[in-house]
Amino acid sequence: MQTQDRDTQRDQFAQGKPLWARAIATPATEFGPTALPLLSGQIPEGLQGTLYRNGPGRLSRQGQTVDHWFDGDGGILAVHVDDGGATACYRYVQTQELQAEEAKDQFLYSGYGQMAPGPVWKRWGVPPKNVANTSVLALPDKLLALWEGGNPHALDPVTLETQGLDPLSGLTPKLTYSAHPKRDPHTGNIYNFGVIFGPKTYIQIYCSHASGDIYRQASIPLPGLSMVHDFVLAGRYLIFIVPPLRLQMLPILLGTKSLSDALQWQPHQGTQIIVIDRDTFKEVTRIDTDPWFQWHFSNGHEDAAGNIVVDYVRYDDFQTNQWLKEVVTGYPQAPATGKLWQLQINPQSGQVLHNEPLFNFGCEFPVISSLETGQKTTAIYLNHHSHTQRPVEEMFDCIARIDGKTSAVTSMAFPSGCYPMEAIYAPDPNTFDQGWLLTVVFDGNQDQSTVQIFSANQLDAGPIAVLGLPEIIPFGFHGAWQARA
Repeated sequence: MQTQDRDTQRDQFAQGKPLWARAIATPATEFGPTALPLLSGQIPEGLQGTLYRNGPGRLSRQGQTVDHWFDGDGGILAVHVDDGGATACYRYVQTQELQAEEAKDQFLYSGYGQMAPGPVWKRWGVPPKNVANTSVLALPDKLLALWEGGNPHALDPVTLETQGLDPLSGLTPKLTYSAHPKRDPHTGNIYNFGVIFGPKTYIQIYCSHASGDIYRQASIPLPGLSMVHDFVLAGRYLIFIVPPLRLQMLPILLGTKSLSDALQWQPHQGTQIIVIDRDTFKEVTRIDTDPWFQWHFSNGHEDAAGNIVVDYVRYDDFQTNQWLKEVVTGYPQAPATGKLWQLQINPQSGQVLHNEPLFNFGCEFPVISSLETGQKTTAIYLNHHSHTQRPVEEMFDCIARIDGKTSAVTSMAFPSGCYPMEAIYAPDPNTFDQGWLLTVVFDGNQDQSTVQIFSANQLDAGPIAVLGLPEIIPFGFHGAWQARA
């Protein structure tokens, strides 16, 4: 598509909408290895490695928009930082489904919220499209594009060339692999899971070597046909929190409803906390408690008394799903605000000791230093709104640091019309408790995306380096930092 055509479509789509809508108005444009201009500041000398980001890069074809933000085709951004300079590339994950739709230039498959075109009977028994659009896992010899409804796709970590589906020496086609693996910083072992729907719905837990190859699995039954997006590694335990969602399986089998529309909020069911011994994969306890919904956790740890402490972003209900569906319109209206909470449980008695809010602003995408996974954290970093009462249609415009000891908050507010994505922590290889935050920022005033680098302990000082990207990067979900070996 010509640049002028893209600009015209962007203007038409974004008319009367928030400035962030311009970032998703047209499909992202791929680009090969490109040196990034340094717009301001200086890249820190010790910052050497690659920032990876994943998210829906294409939300429309021939004027038809996907029905949910989760259904956009995955696009990967890689920013390679070395010796004071940076190069970047952006590629779509070449799934079989994407290639088939590219050939016909139309949507052909059902997804999380999308329904395949044509008569209902054509959808029977057809698996959903693997959009590979949610997160990444950087392994020694490959990059995995993750999507929780199927197997991951392997990519070349430098060129982002798609190498195909990767079963990691342990996945069958029916098994799923979530977008939120946890890596033990001491052993290098990787823990993950997948939700398997069927007559008996269960969580399949995986433990992998640092290579990514799965060497141990176990099945844990769920209380019903629910959805689990993320989990926590906390000391000796794996924690799964199951919200009171229940999936209507019959409409899914008949092809009359998407997965998103078939998920029902049933608060009377309550939330269930499942505690698993991470060494044996045996269940320790289950705790039934008040209803809430969460997408993401920041981290978990065991305190001195042996209790489990979990930090997570909590929603009152499942309206967040409707808001995410409306994102593709550029003007979401569903009331949905997440707040950072802290949960403490006793794994031996099976009691909730406390469950309280930590941060009063609407927020999401909590991250920590990867060196502190499963342990008490020095700080939590997250995206948030600059006001407690923000317009429902607005994206996040701030990044905050919440001190792990004092709960003191340091925040970086971006200029009006500028929107940061999830911030990724890059540890300083020379100092354990220091590092940098890297985020991709869309400037709706200039129609430009940049990579911005901050000192993690001095967020309010502003970016220490800003790098220009050659194309607009649509808002995405998650990413990772891979230090140079």
